[in-house]
Amino acid sequence: MSGVSASPGPAAYAGRPLFEPISRLLAACAGAGLPDSARLTALLRSVAPPAVSGAGQPIRFVAPEGEVDGYEAHIHATGEVPTRPDDWHDFFNALAWCVWPRTKAACNTLHIEELRAREAAGLPGRGRRRDALTQFDECGLVVVSADAEIPALLAAHEWEEVFWRRREAVLRSSRFLVVGHATWDQLRAPFFGLCAKVIYRVVEPAWLALDAAERQAETDCWLADHLRGPAGIAAPRDLSPLPLLGIPGVTPDSEQAEYYRDTRQFRPRRVAGAAQASSID
Repeated sequence: MSGVSASPGPAAYAGRPLFEPISRLLAACAGAGLPDSARLTALLRSVAPPAVSGAGQPIRFVAPEGEVDGYEAHIHATGEVPTRPDDWHDFFNALAWCVWPRTKAACNTLHIEELRAREAAGLPGRGRRRDALTQFDECGLVVVSADAEIPALLAAHEWEEVFWRRREAVLRSSRFLVVGHATWDQLRAPFFGLCAKVIYRVVEPAWLALDAAERQAETDCWLADHLRGPAGIAAPRDLSPLPLLGIPGVTPDSEQAEYYRDTRQFRPRRVAGAAQASSID
């Protein structure tokens, strides 16, 4: 018999840290294989029936036939999200549409608006705004906190102060909600230095009293509006990096202060103008 063990199925990740937004969906995916595009579309219809592209086309997942010309434009015009069979990256992208439907539609709209604006101005390339939107779509995380000092300190890269000295306060006051499907894929086998691109949000304590599904849906609405508004992301520098393995509970290695003093992973802030926490809304 081969000594190579089979890869665990989606349900194996349902209880892991940072998979909370999609834990219920993962638990529903029994078996070792990944659901095909038809099953994923049915799942989307059951949990987020209003999910549409930026142009209002109902989202559905389809196995691509060759290369797709203009990924975001194709989704915008048709609602078809290319989803490769047995591909974890695309599987997690489908689940992101299930739990972040308004945010994904907003990103799709902003991609097309920027593409058309650059074409009209005769500008080459994608531009910084589209690069930032792609980074957030792939590796995004929303840190929601009822303690305004937590986002401010994280944005300042005060890693040990927040994740160690204020560890209990972080666990009580803050939630770390993954948006990026590539991040979920990477969290299947977390590696040293794994980072997310972060948007910070400060809320009233009552937000924490909502159940998980309510917090998720409310944050999706807030995030879609935030991205479309004047405080949205215009360039990659508007996204703050955050070492995911520093979040309490993600790895046992973080159960000691010395862990946060390794500057290879927990780098000090080097430039001014990092992303700031938004005001209480």
